[in-house]
Amino acid sequence: MTPSTTPPLQPLLSDAVIALRAPTQVWSGRDGDLGAAPIDGVYHGDVRHVRELVLECAESDVEYISVAPDSASHVVFGGLLRGADDATPDPKVRLVRDRRVADGVLAETWTVASHLPSATRVTLRLRLRPDFATLHEVKAGIAGAAGSDGGGGGDAPVVTVAPGSATARSGSASSTLTAEGATVTSGPGGAIEAVWALDVPAHGEAAAVWSLALHDDTMVVRGADGAWPGAARIAVPDGADPRLGRWLDTALDDLDALRLALPGHPDDEFFAAGAPWFFTLFGRDAIWAARLALPLDVRVAASTLRVLARLQGTAHDVETAQEPGKILHELRAAPLEIPGEGVVLPPLYYGSVDSTPLWVCLLADAWRAGMPDDEVAALLPTLRGALTWLLEHGDSDGDGFIDYIDRSGRGLANQGWKDSGDSIQWRDGALADGPIALCEVQGYAYEAALAGAELLEAFGPAGDAASGPEAAGTSPSGGLSPTGLRAWAADLRARFAASYWVETPEGRYPAVALDRDKRPVDTLTSNIGHLLGTGILDPVEEEHVAALLLGPTMSTGFGIRTMSSGAAGYWPLSYHGGSVWTHDTAIAVHGMHRAGLADQAERAVVGLLAAAEGFAYRVPELHGGDPATRSGVPTPYPAACRPQAWSAAAAITCLAVSGARAGAVAV
Repeated sequence: MTPSTTPPLQPLLSDAVIALRAPTQVWSGRDGDLGAAPIDGVYHGDVRHVRELVLECAESDVEYISVAPDSASHVVFGGLLRGADDATPDPKVRLVRDRRVADGVLAETWTVASHLPSATRVTLRLRLRPDFATLHEVKAGIAGAAGSDGGGGGDAPVVTVAPGSATARSGSASSTLTAEGATVTSGPGGAIEAVWALDVPAHGEAAAVWSLALHDDTMVVRGADGAWPGAARIAVPDGADPRLGRWLDTALDDLDALRLALPGHPDDEFFAAGAPWFFTLFGRDAIWAARLALPLDVRVAASTLRVLARLQGTAHDVETAQEPGKILHELRAAPLEIPGEGVVLPPLYYGSVDSTPLWVCLLADAWRAGMPDDEVAALLPTLRGALTWLLEHGDSDGDGFIDYIDRSGRGLANQGWKDSGDSIQWRDGALADGPIALCEVQGYAYEAALAGAELLEAFGPAGDAASGPEAAGTSPSGGLSPTGLRAWAADLRARFAASYWVETPEGRYPAVALDRDKRPVDTLTSNIGHLLGTGILDPVEEEHVAALLLGPTMSTGFGIRTMSSGAAGYWPLSYHGGSVWTHDTAIAVHGMHRAGLADQAERAVVGLLAAAEGFAYRVPELHGGDPATRSGVPTPYPAACRPQAWSAAAAITCLAVSGARAGAVAV
């Protein structure tokens, strides 16, 4: 294909450099410049404020020799200015480009250091081109290229220049450049330049300093205040794999940088799902990240619960997939359109089948981990609403299982964590028809019903013996009954055992789902790992499932595949059909440990540590499902997000499992 006929493509991310402090992020090349790759830009919320940002030296090319991520928010690029140097072999004029990102701020310091015996003058130029394309346009590959007038196909931004500064505006978004000691000018299409003439003394240095302040009135999230207490390093057990400590350092730093809050409640923080596309609130992602991080910090779990409780569904609405008691899927500032798929998600969207039971599970886990009783008690109305959703609304077709179907025709076709359109397949590769009842959701629901019963007993009057309406989980007065919830859970467990197990050439295991006709979809997938520790399987079944997950068709040596290599639809670079997701394996590890399968959990942890090492300890959203090779390097999924909150939180789960064996950390 020629460039003119190539269809829009999602940007690749695997070789890009990121610096972030949610909700702000900067993506660049390894030289620090922005503009060469489709992902490059300065983003704030769901808007790319700057498409092109280039450092130039009038006296010399800048030859970069190093890039050093000091932290999630701080990257240092090192280069040489040989055109401004003498003729001797050793380089004597260096450039250090120090980049720091905060909430709504990008700041850089450009330091020229010289070892020459005499003073020299160096002229540095910043070239900046505003963009204001939406994040969704960038992801779809339809935002403008570097050098175009505007990224989103709209009018060029309006630029105003003042001494030492310039402001670019487009709609509700604006960016203000402050360049100390520079001459600032603007040009066609909103281009901005800042020029510094630096006098560098002999054996000395001089610096150019500038910053970019980003603002958008429409944002529905904000950065969290202060430092995350959970980022304080805790001791790795004696004798633990040293890679665990290195991964933990990076993961905690990333989680700190991914913290967000809602504007009206700045004290209640949660983890943004991940960079670059998901710098907002996702119910499932925030819950799982907080749950995996619980051994380190119960406070972020408590605040995540409160954030989601405030947005709990109260009515039936087909367009938003809202139902009474339901926990949301995602929050955006504007509708999200996925080009080519006919998907248009409203700003507040509830199309998630698992967020609601997972919210209940997190509340119970947080309470057991030390969440104060008064904070738990304040969430009892949300708990009752979530449990009522399970019993009254979660089953769309009356077969007794929690399921989903997109009734709007414009929402997500799949509403579990594997939410791509082709994620639920038969073993022969055919797609399953909905309503879909995912296996892991039944496990979550079973655990949630029992956890809900425990919480209601602890914080309210216990239910009477089940009779009449209580058999469906409610009391004669219309309230929820612990006895009834337990009866509902026991019935679900029995029906699961009768309906989900399949026999294939790979063995006997729970199907990934039941389809529209109540047939068990027979592909072996990682979904069954989420059943471990929920109680819906008996101990023999849990040991059998763990063995399958660690077997040759599922385990790569770098984690557990999303789909067995024995399935017709398997492909190692399929998003949900053969790749490895770190959080997915960590959930299985979490379940193995809770099920008492310590040896199996440790084997899975070893694979995750190998993957972490292969990615320099910033593990991406997912990676290829190729088996481990002699080089020991996992295959990147080139469009994978990084950092991703639940991938980072997986390091805490691995620490907890290893620490529990050493008697150091509780899970």
